[in-house]
Amino acid sequence: MTVRFAILGAGRIGQVHAKAVASTPQATLVAIADPVAAAAQSVSDAYGCDIRTIEEIRLSDDVDAVVICTPTDTHADLIEQFARVGKAVFCEKPVDLSIDRVRDCIKVVAEEKATLMVGFNRRFDPDFMALKKAIDDGAIGDVEMVTLTSRDPGAPPADYIKRSGGIFRDMTIHDFDVARWLLGEEVTTVQAAGSVLTDPAIKALGDYDSVNVILTTVSGKQATINNSRRATYGYDQRIEVHGSLGSVAAENHRESRIEIANASGYTRPPLLNFFMSRYAAAYANEIAAFVAAIANGTPTPTTGFDGLKALELADAALKSVETGQAIKIG
Repeated sequence: MTVRFAILGAGRIGQVHAKAVASTPQATLVAIADPVAAAAQSVSDAYGCDIRTIEEIRLSDDVDAVVICTPTDTHADLIEQFARVGKAVFCEKPVDLSIDRVRDCIKVVAEEKATLMVGFNRRFDPDFMALKKAIDDGAIGDVEMVTLTSRDPGAPPADYIKRSGGIFRDMTIHDFDVARWLLGEEVTTVQAAGSVLTDPAIKALGDYDSVNVILTTVSGKQATINNSRRATYGYDQRIEVHGSLGSVAAENHRESRIEIANASGYTRPPLLNFFMSRYAAAYANEIAAFVAAIANGTPTPTTGFDGLKALELADAALKSVETGQAIKIG
């Protein structure tokens, strides 16, 4: 079975997913939609797909699945539209910025018996998958503490920040999902701190660029998350999980895995510069998992419920910063 795809949105993440679809066996890219003609044409030229409107794609008989890469405030409506016409849906996180709207959207997906996968690509990174397997295999015993570091080289443009829902819903949301995945239990308490240390314009937009979060589960397991919008040394992505029998860690990726030693000391190549290069394999694995779920009629590995829970944690973190208190998750 070959799954025929259309991508909605030809921006940066749409281009990443177009490459992932094109590189996935049993998948083919049929169409691209974007109101910016040059962006759509670029994807069309690169992968030989048609340029269509979203409505044309919705009515297309030669499209089995869509990848939603449009602005966040369009996600829930598009999920519902395509679920109702029987197309499988892959949607970039978050489903929406409103918890109630996400719940309503998930309900529609369930009523239509549609396939929905939410894009938490980090679960599909080869190193992080190996780390999770080590945990599942009992190599470190019972998980006790998870430490997640995620720092971007720089902040996104102001126009993006205005529509993103802020750092917790846009950036930390990935770490919330990974924390749930690695802890193996739902989070019951969220304590967060947020500051603006890199650019006063971010404060004017009502957002933060430097945050720390402590998550606690009902049994007392903990996850700590630290995020920054300014890592001058590259795209910083690290995980350490401490358990009753030991620990397991995933380190940063560099341009090459060499080390030079001379009279000046030891030096290594710089880190990869951003998510497109650091998580290229993860995006390909993610689409392959979506294709497998469609072909086999099995549940997707990341669901609308995962999107809902990560957003709940993001909202709780924001409330914690605003109130200075730990927030209980119902």
